[in-house]
Amino acid sequence: MEIHFIDEIDSTHTWLCDAVKNGDISEPFALYAKIQNDGIGSRGNSWQGYEGNLFLSFALPAHLLPDDLPHASTTIYFSQLLVELLRRKGSLVRLKWPNDFYLDDKKIGGALSAKIKNFFVFSVGINLKHANKEHGVLDIAIMPKELVDDFIPSLQDFPSWKQIFSKYKLEFQFSQKFCVHIGDKLVSLAQARLNPDGSIEIEGKKVYSLR
Repeated sequence: MEIHFIDEIDSTHTWLCDAVKNGDISEPFALYAKIQNDGIGSRGNSWQGYEGNLFLSFALPAHLLPDDLPHASTTIYFSQLLVELLRRKGSLVRLKWPNDFYLDDKKIGGALSAKIKNFFVFSVGINLKHANKEHGVLDIAIMPKELVDDFIPSLQDFPSWKQIFSKYKLEFQFSQKFCVHIGDKLVSLAQARLNPDGSIEIEGKKVYSLR
């Protein structure tokens, strides 16, 4: 995969999505930045772009991904792969359904994905060094370049969705102590049931990944 670094950008996700739409990307491609000025957070909010944190997006042709991967759960799939890498490095990071990275009760990052033409674009931001008072910071010392250099090369032999889901479903209990916004409503995940495709059953509704 071709990896590009840029000093400053509004949003790696927006830039890469636009590049795919415009036909400028035809092969696997990754972009990460030192500073991100207008990152995309939950429900359209911005995500702080402090220098030293991770701001990464990559695009992969759909045919490279497992045949059993539900498109709506691509964010969970790649987020779980990143969580497993961070844990191998000693972190206690957890993945809250469907796409937020947590340490205990503090959010330290988030992810989102998009299907554009025949590509999937996945983007992630994680507080590696700095955070505001509301959020936390990763519990291990690692530089963005080191994390990118370890994570991107691992995206070659993709495990099946079944393999990833078997690990993720064991941790879903962690998510059930939180709430999520479904539409304009804040809903507790305490009674939510995780489905094999990564969606949840909650209050009689089937809900897929929110980003």
